[in-house]
Amino acid sequence: MRAFRWLSFGFLVSIVVLIVGTISAQDALQSSPYRVVGYYVSWAIYGREYYVTDIPADKLTHINYAFANISADHECILGDPWAEIEYPYPDDPAIDTVPYLGNFRQLNLLKAANPGLQILISVGGWTWSARFSDVAATEESRQIFATSCADFMEQYGFDGIDLDWEYPTGGGHPLNRERPEDEENFVLLLQAVRDELDARGEAAGRHYLLTIAAGASRSTYEPLDWERIHPLLDFINVMTYDMSGGWSPRTGFNAPLYDSTANPPEGVSTDSAMRGYVAMGVPADKLVLGVPFYGRGWSNVRAENNGLHQPYNGLPNGTWEPGAFDYADLVENYLNNGYERYWSDTANVPWLYNAETQIMISYDDPESMAIKAQYVRDNGFGGIMFWEVSSDDDESSLLTAIYETLNAPE
Repeated sequence: MRAFRWLSFGFLVSIVVLIVGTISAQDALQSSPYRVVGYYVSWAIYGREYYVTDIPADKLTHINYAFANISADHECILGDPWAEIEYPYPDDPAIDTVPYLGNFRQLNLLKAANPGLQILISVGGWTWSARFSDVAATEESRQIFATSCADFMEQYGFDGIDLDWEYPTGGGHPLNRERPEDEENFVLLLQAVRDELDARGEAAGRHYLLTIAAGASRSTYEPLDWERIHPLLDFINVMTYDMSGGWSPRTGFNAPLYDSTANPPEGVSTDSAMRGYVAMGVPADKLVLGVPFYGRGWSNVRAENNGLHQPYNGLPNGTWEPGAFDYADLVENYLNNGYERYWSDTANVPWLYNAETQIMISYDDPESMAIKAQYVRDNGFGGIMFWEVSSDDDESSLLTAIYETLNAPE
């Protein structure tokens, strides 16, 4: 009996230490002026076998769930009903005893266990932006969309809506519908959603968030009326990545912090994009800098300049798709496995090259993440967003570098 009492007391102490540690981490985040926004993708539960319960929520201020889709009737709808409201997690109750199961129930539980954490439903994305132009086209369609998104948000316990229209300026997925009026209609759509969320918030005695994902290239943001847009938004997640890839004529950096050369092949850098938004009148503290938890790679790259800014022929097999590598995959299978790590003092990011396989990979690591987080602090930006949480390694090395830098003492 004494042994049992001692084990019980020890177990209780461990639980108290765990709870206090979690509360302390959340207290640090709540007292920090910086946002740490992580996307979680619905398909993570399949091949990736990464679940909502795996998310290191104590290092996050916001989780954006990707994605809700848009119906032909202009309404927000579930993107993957099985993953979102049906999938039974271990220890879940019977489906007929709760409103829903799946990732959405687990997100609600995660939020309850992490005071200060907010979860948003992200609508659209690269693949599902096709109907945004239709949705934004008329006052009636805008109101239908705004009402349905707010209903969706309240039904599933979200704290706000993240709109990911790629892009109201055009140039997105080839199947997207586009209109010359899209740029103006985008502002009107945001106003309709903002008004609906404010009305719901007033009734509920709280504030609901409205954010967007926005492009890094000048063509995606310069045509828009940011003086009217930014007051409608709580913050803006700038997608400062995918600056090079399989579409590029040469290898390059996926997400350089600064221009890699005087005339960078990437065409843009994180710094030039963020400063571009500020020049358009967006307050710096509303801008959240985007970082990738994945790398971009190329095949048949000659050894000159260790593969950087060189011609290529084809894409290597990636983690889940050609030419794209999760950071966890790079750590396990590429770093110290025939691939040399190189560092750009101009772009402030690393890359890998293997002269034998002739594969070059641009990526971010904890060193470059910490530099980007410090850049956010030095320039008064609003925080860091990343795509996406399942790509980090088992130690959450990238997220930890971001979290510790943003929350380090002055």
